[in-house]
Amino acid sequence: MYIRFYIKRNYFMRNYIFLILVVISSLNIKAQESEVTTYYFIRHAEKSRTDSTDKNPNLTEKGNKRAKNWSVVFKNITFDFVYSTNYNRTIQTATPTAKNNNLEIQFYNPRELYNKEFKLKTTGKTVLVVGHSNTTPHFVNKVLDKEKYLAIDDGNNSNLYIVTIVDNQISTILLKIEH
Repeated sequence: MYIRFYIKRNYFMRNYIFLILVVISSLNIKAQESEVTTYYFIRHAEKSRTDSTDKNPNLTEKGNKRAKNWSVVFKNITFDFVYSTNYNRTIQTATPTAKNNNLEIQFYNPRELYNKEFKLKTTGKTVLVVGHSNTTPHFVNKVLDKEKYLAIDDGNNSNLYIVTIVDNQISTILLKIEH
């Protein structure tokens, strides 16, 4: 009787383990087949406010320090693209991270956020997008296809929005990275 129970239990355990291995391997294959897109959105660092008529100011010393600090925050992330609007403050914010990844900065039109071309080019990629207090949350909302985030306060240069898309499932998080 003991031998019979042991044999049945052993047979059941072998089949159970085999079933678990099949399920795990199929999940692993599914994960390998999944296309993961990750967007990191930040607003430009602190800009010069010395000339109120200057529509394209450079970063301040504090802003340049923050831009370098962003590149440290992102040091373990391998970006496929770094996007910026075509303004000094966004380009200067994006430059240290782009250099760390040996990438040329790509420019996007803040009036055409998350259009078909951008979506097609960035699907399955890891992307940094540097924008402005109004365009950054708006861009995130376009990716999410819902109005979740409001414009950033003009004194806030620390928001980091991370949007991940896997198999058309979107997750997002908002972090404050103080430098």
